[in-house]
Amino acid sequence: MRFLGVTTSRSSIQALFPRWVRALGLPAARLIGQDLPLGSPPETYRAAVADLVADPHTCGALITSHKTGVHAAAADLFDELDDYARLCGEISLITKREGRLLGAARDVVTAARALRELLPPSHFARTGGHALCLGAGGAGLAIAVLLLERHADRPERLVVTDVVPERLRRVRDVAAILGAPVDARCAPSGDDLLAGLPDGSLVVNATGMGKDRPGSPIGDAALFPRRAVVWELNYRGPLDFLRQARRQAARRGLRVADGWRYFLHGWTDHIGGVFGITIGEETFARLDTIAHTSGES
Repeated sequence: MRFLGVTTSRSSIQALFPRWVRALGLPAARLIGQDLPLGSPPETYRAAVADLVADPHTCGALITSHKTGVHAAAADLFDELDDYARLCGEISLITKREGRLLGAARDVVTAARALRELLPPSHFARTGGHALCLGAGGAGLAIAVLLLERHADRPERLVVTDVVPERLRRVRDVAAILGAPVDARCAPSGDDLLAGLPDGSLVVNATGMGKDRPGSPIGDAALFPRRAVVWELNYRGPLDFLRQARRQAARRGLRVADGWRYFLHGWTDHIGGVFGITIGEETFARLDTIAHTSGES
């Protein structure tokens, strides 16, 4: 199994993967990291996919920071893309099945699993909170889709920000396809938007700042809404946004979470997809325990 990212050797999956595959009855499985610079040229992405196809020992791959780049550059190399890959214009999971190359976008599914653990039932209906997603890359778009697709307990207002106009255009296009409203705007800083949110809102850092890039999308003086749910999608790195939220958590009644559970749901889902196995709740709990006892959580 391949892992296309930016700093793959630093990921906790390097320590977890051998333990997990043994627990799953796949002791011969290996994980091969492949680091590519952010915003690599199309030929780099096409070469990575072509190399995977040509390698008879590789069953598939998980893609992190290059999901949209791989789709834009190499979608035509796939025999089939799933609905979310076509809707979102990204590929996070590559699998080989009976000589066919399949691509899927699994972030909507795995982010939904993590968000269910974070948000209390009927959260938006009960609090009247809005949702602010800082960042409209692959993960940010996926979170926007899962919120827009909610038939019950959808936030009254969803704001998605980014500094790349093309990403914002894609968010608007996807929202139009889903027939749901979204406020997608260019905003280098989220300070003013935070100030306008009602109590109980959901605030997500999906910019990659604090992991792939230094800094935070908000300033140290910015205030989170009272009783907000704050989700930092990163789980490693300087995590400045997470630090800012935790500093305000007690006095403003915040519920703060990092991206660890999202990481677990994402990797277990993709490992299951690559190797063609089902990872249900009981198996997930077992893998979660392995992660906890290994000291990676």
